[in-house]
Amino acid sequence: MRYAIVTETYPPEVNGVALTVQGLEQGLRERGHDVELVRPRQDGDGGPAADTLLVRGAGLPRYPGLKFGLPATRTLRKRWQLARPDAIYVATEGPLGWSALRAARQLGIPAATGFHTRFDDYMRDYGAPWLQGVALRWMRRFHNGAQATLVPTRELQEFLQGEGFDNVVRLARAVDTQQFDPTRRDRELRAQWRLGDRDVAAIYVGRIAAEKNLPLAVRAFRELQKMRPDAKFVWVGDGPARAQLQRDNPDFIFCGVQRGDDLARHFASGDLFVFASHSETFGNVTLEALASGVPTVAFDYGAAREILRNDIHGAAIRDGDDAGFIDAVARIGSDDLLRSAMRMTCREAVSTLRPAQVAEDFDHILQSLANDGGSHVAAAAT
Repeated sequence: MRYAIVTETYPPEVNGVALTVQGLEQGLRERGHDVELVRPRQDGDGGPAADTLLVRGAGLPRYPGLKFGLPATRTLRKRWQLARPDAIYVATEGPLGWSALRAARQLGIPAATGFHTRFDDYMRDYGAPWLQGVALRWMRRFHNGAQATLVPTRELQEFLQGEGFDNVVRLARAVDTQQFDPTRRDRELRAQWRLGDRDVAAIYVGRIAAEKNLPLAVRAFRELQKMRPDAKFVWVGDGPARAQLQRDNPDFIFCGVQRGDDLARHFASGDLFVFASHSETFGNVTLEALASGVPTVAFDYGAAREILRNDIHGAAIRDGDDAGFIDAVARIGSDDLLRSAMRMTCREAVSTLRPAQVAEDFDHILQSLANDGGSHVAAAAT
């Protein structure tokens, strides 16, 4: 089969959408399919590979290093007239994504979209809650322009179905347990953090931005620190809120963006993953923390609702219960024996989530689109 994947973010950009899309692309290639990748040109790109179409992009406000694709309907239509995909997957709702759906509709090519980001929740996090309804309607119009909308959890599937999204299909996520592994714990790295074997490293991995609910993570850590003065808070990632966070908290350790084995090493060297975000569509970092053997405190939705079990892998806190989140961070972070027991079970929680299975399911969905126009996609992917 010949597939096209359209995305406005892709490695070396580091975010959950970029890495998820790359994993889906690689999974299809490993299954023997021809895959064309369509994305904005990034700084440092040379000549495009034969299987990649680079289009014009522009910088994303407040997110240095990230871009969105500019409209490209005519370019895509010409490209796909010459080399027609059997089906396309559109991962992002920006101008490039809209162009891809428009070109596919004009050519009669079946399309699936991926619902990766809760932009409606972002409106609240950036001080404009009155725009949540507008954002949701905009996303519904976009995704209903395709034959299927792929989501990572049953919870999100049910929510979108209730909001009028058509043909919402669950495509589970996975984690590379060979890369993310407790054996990557690094004593030398912890020494750089000025931590011994028995000291406590609370760790955050992700975008350092307003939508991640960072003030709550800071408050929770300060309560832990009262009980364990040896604790340190390690931040892995970057973003628009980093500079102010660093100024306000000079004792925090900022490691910047980490990739590949270095990221796995940082994860495994932590003792408690503190993830206060309440705007995640899924939260791949939750799976990566668990695969690394790191107990996790997160709110009870997305990956946490699917996988995380209270007092077994960490704590999944009812959304809105900030006091419960703070208490869980302080309680688990200060209890060495409890964390040790949890480390043994965290990895077991994700041991069956295989990337090869996700690739097979994704392939099945796209083949159903190509063969049936989407009429049997939901049943086939259940």
